[in-house]
Amino acid sequence: MSRVAIVTDSTCDLGPAALESLGVRMVPLKVLFGEESFLDWVELSPEEFYQRLTTSPVLPKTSQPSPAEFLDTYRDLADKGFDEIVSVHLSGALSGTVESATMASGDSPIPVHVVDALNVSHGLGIVVRAAVEARDAGGDGDAVSSSTRDVAGRTRLLFVLDTLEYLVKGGRAGRAQGLAAALLDIKPVLTVNPEGIIEPFKKVKGRKRALAEVAAAVSDHAREHGRLRIAILHGCLADEGAELLSEIEATGADVELVSRGTVGAVIGTYAGPRAVGVAFCPIK
Repeated sequence: MSRVAIVTDSTCDLGPAALESLGVRMVPLKVLFGEESFLDWVELSPEEFYQRLTTSPVLPKTSQPSPAEFLDTYRDLADKGFDEIVSVHLSGALSGTVESATMASGDSPIPVHVVDALNVSHGLGIVVRAAVEARDAGGDGDAVSSSTRDVAGRTRLLFVLDTLEYLVKGGRAGRAQGLAAALLDIKPVLTVNPEGIIEPFKKVKGRKRALAEVAAAVSDHAREHGRLRIAILHGCLADEGAELLSEIEATGADVELVSRGTVGAVIGTYAGPRAVGVAFCPIK
């Protein structure tokens, strides 16, 4: 039986401890405050990041891993006796991370199947968990990557931002660029579309109403597609994450919570503080 390793990047926001328990290797992106550079989730926790974000005179920037960093990981996994690798990463429409992994795969001593998850944060996390399940079921590289791409195509993400400032200044606003969110307490509800691009989902007046709209959309999806796996994400706002989960449960939607956690520094650079949302995927 082929030994398959799973690799992802830090923007899955599952954190090093959870990824270790799942048997997944993580290649971190970097966050830069001026001349200072930090490895996402490794040298800068979400709590430390959001404290710096709200006090720093300069906005942070991010940097994707280099092909050499991916190649080092692939070679190390080959040395440890793995036969194949499935490398699952955030949307290629938002980052060059998939491109770096693809470039490195050409020099890997063992086959690497690179998968664009077409998603970010805990949306990517749901896709990574699908790869783990396919691996644990005994699938080879082709089977694991095929199952992972299937889940990637069916995973959706809805999130509410307090402001579009960070998304626009970071150049990741996509089709949400022109959203007039500053008027009349409008809170943008955004989504990552099937092509992995951020776009507006709905404009809602007030944050509480925005969370209710997200919950209603999840409920509608469950009615159409059946039981959903969901993951709640928040920018160090555990109370609001809990509130969104309560809103979803109150709709009567048939859901299974697979994770609930913070948005890390790289995604937080563009989402800003007070982001909250949910990723979801039908269970086949």
